[in-house]
Amino acid sequence: MAFKPVSALISAVIRFTIFLLKTDEDVLVGGQAVFEGVMMRLPKAYSVAVRKPDGSVAVKKDHLGSLAERHKIWGLPVIRGAATLGQAFILGMRALKFSTDQALAGLRAENAEQKGEAPVKNSEVGSWAMALNIFLALVFFIFIFKYLPLLAASYLAALYPIANHHFVFSLIDGVFRLLLFLLYLSAISLVGDIRRVFEYHGAEHKVVFTYEARQVLSVENARKQPRLHPRCGTSFLLVVMILSVLVYALIPFNTFSLKLLSRIALIPLLAGFSYEIIRFGARGRVRLLGWMTKPGLWLQLITTREPKDEQLEIAIRALDETLLLEKIEGHLAVT
Repeated sequence: MAFKPVSALISAVIRFTIFLLKTDEDVLVGGQAVFEGVMMRLPKAYSVAVRKPDGSVAVKKDHLGSLAERHKIWGLPVIRGAATLGQAFILGMRALKFSTDQALAGLRAENAEQKGEAPVKNSEVGSWAMALNIFLALVFFIFIFKYLPLLAASYLAALYPIANHHFVFSLIDGVFRLLLFLLYLSAISLVGDIRRVFEYHGAEHKVVFTYEARQVLSVENARKQPRLHPRCGTSFLLVVMILSVLVYALIPFNTFSLKLLSRIALIPLLAGFSYEIIRFGARGRVRLLGWMTKPGLWLQLITTREPKDEQLEIAIRALDETLLLEKIEGHLAVT
């Protein structure tokens, strides 16, 4: 009897996977704001454009390999979502490192000029420093958004018997997780450097909308576009939180440690499903999926800001460079 919820979850996964297999593929643009810059990616290429302290633009670009082309299993719905998001995480860290390197190089060059010294040649963040930052970020994520909400829900369940019901417990856990997430976003939005990143985030969305509308990539066209995009990572995180309430309610474990471990172990599955919901909700094919992405759009009122023209220029440069590489790969028709 205890494993019936798990069987129901597996059945739902299979049915939803069959539904996704019947849909066609689109060439979707992804992106990410970084310090004083934007990363844009397509299936075969990505580029990062960063405004350096002296006003010039630094660009990093490269081709992307397709996991689905190497092994067909990585192209299956849900699985492709987890794989894509894993690849996006790696690319995001590369882009963040590149933007940080440019900022450090600029600052060190300014300091050297003021002191009359030769500029430092190596201004890059070390690999060990980046690895440590990634590790600390993962620990922070698990502690804040997995451990603390579960601890709070467990405390309430000890006080009120009704909270021990699987769905009620999962709902309380989800509410605490959402409150912590909103508090975290609101807090970092007060930091000046993060506000600048949020402006580049808005620029990224506007330029992606311009491309998807098949308009010429220009500041004038991008300025007219909305800054809230349904396929944004912010929307993705919120969909994960909503979906996790339903999924965690089906997990039959009762001890704190097993609940915590199951929440960590289910991250790839939740990520894969949430990716598909965002993907199809953005296309507007399924009204229910579209409704699920609406709260993510509202949340972008915090994580995006109206960009300046020079920020739109950076986002356009990043997408132009990516499109050029994509055409070289032959994935897009040359126009």
